[in-house]
Amino acid sequence: MITTHTGPQPADFTDVRATNLAVVLRFVRAHAPCSRADIAAATGLNKTTVSSLVGELIERRLLRETGLTEHRIGRPATMIVVDGAPYAAVGLEISTDYLATVAVDLRGERLLTWRRSFTGQGAGSSRAIAAVATLARRAVAKVRDDGREVLGLTVGVPGLVDAGGVVRSATSLGWRDVNLREDLRAALGNPDYPVAVENDANLAALAEYRYGAHAGVANLAYLTGQAGIGAGIIVDGRLLRGARGFGGEIGHLAIDPAGPACPCGRTGCLEAVAGIGAVLRKLGHDTLADVEIGIEDVVRRAQAREPEVLAALVQLGRDLGQGASMLANLVNPDVILLGGYYAPLAPWVVDQAEAELAARTVAPQAGGARIVASTLGYNATATGGAAGVLETVDSGRLPALASA
Repeated sequence: MITTHTGPQPADFTDVRATNLAVVLRFVRAHAPCSRADIAAATGLNKTTVSSLVGELIERRLLRETGLTEHRIGRPATMIVVDGAPYAAVGLEISTDYLATVAVDLRGERLLTWRRSFTGQGAGSSRAIAAVATLARRAVAKVRDDGREVLGLTVGVPGLVDAGGVVRSATSLGWRDVNLREDLRAALGNPDYPVAVENDANLAALAEYRYGAHAGVANLAYLTGQAGIGAGIIVDGRLLRGARGFGGEIGHLAIDPAGPACPCGRTGCLEAVAGIGAVLRKLGHDTLADVEIGIEDVVRRAQAREPEVLAALVQLGRDLGQGASMLANLVNPDVILLGGYYAPLAPWVVDQAEAELAARTVAPQAGGARIVASTLGYNATATGGAAGVLETVDSGRLPALASA
């Protein structure tokens, strides 16, 4: 009789070593330059194991020795740093009015940043996939021409994305049940690097956590300021996705039962009341074909202190503060970042939003939460796509040995 064990199984040596390699790589990324002794002391791994792990990571071209020594008690130590040169991670965003792509090396150094106009609303998924594939091929060719290996490509989309990379719903694009990951892989000729698809707000939150002005803050939220509103949420240093990856849809929480209709089919959603589209329509811009021009016009009129514009931005601050208070009451972030097209409007929005946040949060002083403008600009999601690729490396999915 064969007995089947359904409980947790012990990790084999390969799993343990992959985990330890990732531990060492993460430590060096966070603390470089550092020595083998520093790594051993901080991680609890013995010095022999650390030397072996560092040797393998150097062989994989993930770490390198600087050849420098640090003056300290005892013998000088050879210092270790991340070797960013041989690799690249690529992120790409599909928005209603543009496509953006960013590539970074293993250290997070920016290799390229491209942005092009694209009318995503009503364009259909086939046209979008063709445009994304063209842009992705150009980015991959550029980094490969520079002698780098592509570690992966992650695409951000404003909608519900399941674990398999299927966009279940993206109302601002008019998509439903689009198998973006597989369709894009096919359009790219089934490339030898991983392709992933993720919600745009989740990727923007990853970018903030890894590269933003509040990098390393373990509890933060990012509000997208595109045609819709989504929330990317980091809790205790981990992205909060939910059971099927559909978390963070704050734009479809009702804040005004008597409010306008929302593309999701409901009324009074935060997105319908305080989305960028709602703000622009209120101020005389009826199209989302070129949101950036509309936002520049609103900023110009706010600087000229036009009463209609100032009143609209005060109301926007109140509405965003109400949405932020829901986040503060649920997950208690340290910081809530206004991203995308909200960032240029922040000088006229943040004070009112913080006042509303404080008034509506149960915890004293809004539980410590602050509302600030993102500094990552319109490329936060694409940057987060690249960061998502590097997260998989940090988790142990390492590139093959150079000799393999």
